[in-house]
Amino acid sequence: MTDPELRTLLEELRRQASERSAALETALAQLTHDRSSQSDDDEHDPEGVPLSAEWSRLSGLLDGAREELQQVDAALARMDAGTYGFCTNCGRRIPFERLRVRPFAELCVPCAEKLGR
Repeated sequence: MTDPELRTLLEELRRQASERSAALETALAQLTHDRSSQSDDDEHDPEGVPLSAEWSRLSGLLDGAREELQQVDAALARMDAGTYGFCTNCGRRIPFERLRVRPFAELCVPCAEKLGR
């Protein structure tokens, strides 16, 4: 996999994370609207889980999508700066095998293990 292929992969991951984030924001807005139209003592959807549990689940998924988007944006910025593929901790080259699996990786495997990431 070459740098252009990694850029394409990162751009696709960015698109997916953006779409997922937008969809989750929409779902949360709808849930908030639905919840505001119900009385406080009856937050349970009779056909499913409590609305607060669904809100919590969607919020967690949205946080994850936003985090992924930030990681991908940071990787693209490193790519533009010419520092992509180098460990931000020790400066060694990150193997392409690692970047294929985790294209937004900023640490080599030894540093990731040492830092617990």
